[in-house]
Amino acid sequence: MLKKSLPLLLIIALTALFIGMGWHEYLSFEQLREHRLQLNDWVSTNPFIAPLVFILVYIAVVAFSLPGGTIMTLAGGFLFGGLWGGLYTVVGATLGATAIFLIAKSSLGDALLAKAGKYMQTMRDGFNDNALSYMFVLRLVPLFPFFIVNLAPAFLGVPLRTYVIATFFGIMPATFVFAFAGSGLGQVFEQGESFSIAGVLTPQMIGALAGLGLLSLLPVFYKKFKASKAAS
Repeated sequence: MLKKSLPLLLIIALTALFIGMGWHEYLSFEQLREHRLQLNDWVSTNPFIAPLVFILVYIAVVAFSLPGGTIMTLAGGFLFGGLWGGLYTVVGATLGATAIFLIAKSSLGDALLAKAGKYMQTMRDGFNDNALSYMFVLRLVPLFPFFIVNLAPAFLGVPLRTYVIATFFGIMPATFVFAFAGSGLGQVFEQGESFSIAGVLTPQMIGALAGLGLLSLLPVFYKKFKASKAAS
């Protein structure tokens, strides 16, 4: 048990070290504002390496569940434009989420499920019946922190393929919203204006994401309707 959980424990220890040393403070809007010229110059002179480095950093941020994912997404839009910045973010976030999913699943998933009893097993069976729809909802609508949505499916037996597909496509809408918002940060910086995350994730935007989440649940509703009709 301890040997299998070592990878996850190592990630937790490294995350605690990263935050304890204050390194996460470099993933901030202020740092992006302060170093924007150097970052833009570096991206311009390294057009092929820069996207790869960005993706690798994003993988690390997600895999280690570090605060700063939103800032990274905005930075992606600022440095690469809304379209490419959003795409690089989706790739990095999906790979990072998949890494922590696999580590959690192999380290503690089966053990926790075995100790959780029949309730968790029932929940797992119900989740697996409509795993793709439920995963889309969790990814589309920001109801829970990203790192929780990364870990919980590992303990509920969600198949890897379902997890990857739902993550890749499910995070796209919100990701591109923030990436395109980030593409306009240059003007914000130049004019010395303030920037608010709340200004991006407006009630209208949350409502649109919730609507997409409801659409993804249509297969679940149809399946339950069909089952109830057959029972009657």
